[in-house]
Amino acid sequence: MITIGQLAGYAGVSVKTVRVYHAKGLLPEPGRDASGYRRYGAQDAIDLIKIRALAEAGVPLSRIRELRAADEEEFRRALRAVDDDLTARIRELRTTQARLRRLAAGDLSPLPDEVTAHLAELSGWGFTPRWVELQRDLWILVFATHPDHAITLFHDQARTLADPEPRQLFLDYDRAHDLDPDDPRVDDLAGRIARAHRERYGPAGPPGPTDSEIPALIQGTVNASSPAWRRLDTLIRARLGLPSS
Repeated sequence: MITIGQLAGYAGVSVKTVRVYHAKGLLPEPGRDASGYRRYGAQDAIDLIKIRALAEAGVPLSRIRELRAADEEEFRRALRAVDDDLTARIRELRTTQARLRRLAAGDLSPLPDEVTAHLAELSGWGFTPRWVELQRDLWILVFATHPDHAITLFHDQARTLADPEPRQLFLDYDRAHDLDPDDPRVDDLAGRIARAHRERYGPAGPPGPTDSEIPALIQGTVNASSPAWRRLDTLIRARLGLPSS
């Protein structure tokens, strides 16, 4: 007969682990001998090694007792179910790992790859880093709050920017950031943007949810970063007959 420490050593686990298995009813706890020690036999060692093997294979402790009492077919069926669960967990862990690696590389935006690629393209078109970062943050907000509409909105903007003429309006909007709000170029740009908006969308307006507060929040964020952009928004809304933000 051996002590709990010897049993744990032979099975390759800690004494604490043996006691956990006792508490969960996986391994019967023997009575104490005349000296007050619990003594274990060969069958206890065999049972403990089997329990350890199942636990190391990923079988939850809550299921090990059930598996050890199952017949051969039930055992195999239960192990297949455990295998399926592990496969799903592995997929989740790989997804999490990929996210961690993107975070480690400095990519904090939970955005689809096509959006990330589009944002990278903006710099090559001449947009300022300030504009690119602003667009990234705004798309994060849109995809988080309106996942059903976000990709449609993104594709609409991507198609617009693929056309050099409307893209120039966005570039001019970007560069207006540091203008004085009363600069005549602000008024001229507002007129050009309003005309382009009417030509592109007509009275229906751009795609997307019509009962959401998010567009106003987005425009508020844009306006707060530049007095000139705030005046642009006011002028564009006046020309389109829209309520002030």
